[in-house]
Amino acid sequence: MPDSRTQIERPWKSRYVRIWIGLAIIVIGSIACWKFGHLLSMDLLVSRETALRRYQMAYPLPVLGFSFIIYVIATGFSLPGAALLTLFLGWLLGFGQGLLLVSFASTAGATMAFLMSRFLLNNIIQSKFGDRLEKFNEALKKEGAFYLFTLRLIPAVPFFVVNIVMALTPIPARTFWWVSQVGMLPGTIVFVYAGTQFPSLSVLAEKGAAGILTPQLLVAFILLGFFPFVVKKIIDRFKSK
Repeated sequence: MPDSRTQIERPWKSRYVRIWIGLAIIVIGSIACWKFGHLLSMDLLVSRETALRRYQMAYPLPVLGFSFIIYVIATGFSLPGAALLTLFLGWLLGFGQGLLLVSFASTAGATMAFLMSRFLLNNIIQSKFGDRLEKFNEALKKEGAFYLFTLRLIPAVPFFVVNIVMALTPIPARTFWWVSQVGMLPGTIVFVYAGTQFPSLSVLAEKGAAGILTPQLLVAFILLGFFPFVVKKIIDRFKSK
């Protein structure tokens, strides 16, 4: 039977390990961005537009694999420019391939951020505020999937915030994955399709992500925000019968 001293020391050792791992992830991510970030600058991509098209046609599988990895890293480490990257992949890959790649890569990146946040922060938060969060955790066990689905459909909430906040809740990683996949799909469809409509990268670089935010698109996003509540009402009515 372990003595009381061992029981006291273990949480502190675990906490220090998590802190050091978190710092290592931040340092590695920062070095990678500093070393290779210029390769994904829009100015460089515009200057290599013709070469990108030729390479994509000659080596489609390596391009898909590289694009998938880059997108997972960008979303996993919450790097800026995910919307612009989605537009770029829509332009480069077309609607079908672009949609499949972005949908699965964005979900994989979000789940990676979710798991890292849970590993690094969840125990600390729950140990300090567990009593206060008890009712909140119980509510999320019942309605967590619905809350996550709603947040994914509302573009006003930054996705990296959703990844971190949901990691501090008891929602299972499997549920986080499939709900995120479904919830982010409508927005992904819109942005990938918009990317296919840009005639060239120079136009995309000039207009950016804001270039697709027409009044009609904004209304569509607002309606998407109400969609999960309508679904919940239908489900509740069906259950009551």
